[in-house]
Amino acid sequence: MVNKFLRIFFPELCPVCKKPSTWHRTAPICDACWNEILPYSGPACQVCGKPLISDVSIMCGECISDKPPFKSVRSFGVYDGALKEAINLLKYYGIKRLSKPLSDIMFRIKMPQVDALLPVPLYKRKLRQREFNQSAIFARHLSDYLGAELLIDCLVKVKETMPQVGLSAKERAKNIRGAFEVENKRFIQGKTLMLVDDVFTTGATVRECSKVLKRAGARDVHVVTLAHGRWD
Repeated sequence: MVNKFLRIFFPELCPVCKKPSTWHRTAPICDACWNEILPYSGPACQVCGKPLISDVSIMCGECISDKPPFKSVRSFGVYDGALKEAINLLKYYGIKRLSKPLSDIMFRIKMPQVDALLPVPLYKRKLRQREFNQSAIFARHLSDYLGAELLIDCLVKVKETMPQVGLSAKERAKNIRGAFEVENKRFIQGKTLMLVDDVFTTGATVRECSKVLKRAGARDVHVVTLAHGRWD
């Protein structure tokens, strides 16, 4: 009855297949497209999780040539199709109702054992503009699911940076350098941490965050994201 009521007064077309969305929980994405959001099961780098072409490869060239400061990256799926659309609707269009079903998807990731979770933070100006941090929402749901401590204000972004979209891997790394700091270091010292974000693209952001966390005394940092981009 709720679905029928919402379809009458708030009709929406699915942005993926352009057909009517019939399920309010994931609207505007229809239930058929939502059910096509599947975990990535192909070959991947054992460190950063990057999808690989060959089944015999166990590590990507980037991780071999420049060992990352994080212990591992685990993502649910590839940043494409309905998953990409859902993340962008939440992140850029403020459709917050998608945060719960997207968080539920993250529960299907095989999680490492950690002491505490931290979201990748937004700069204060960006947070005021967007009014929420999607990574913090995911981290809160994961914290409840895992029963682990949530540290919201420990890792902070202290420098406003250009949007990473459209930048090369080198430009992203340079853009994000020195943008993060740790406050209240005692909360992370000696702990194994889970850093939560929405998408892993080149890894520049989580590399910088992990570096700062390790420098502040964290034992290990694992990264968990909803999606992993394909990049060369």
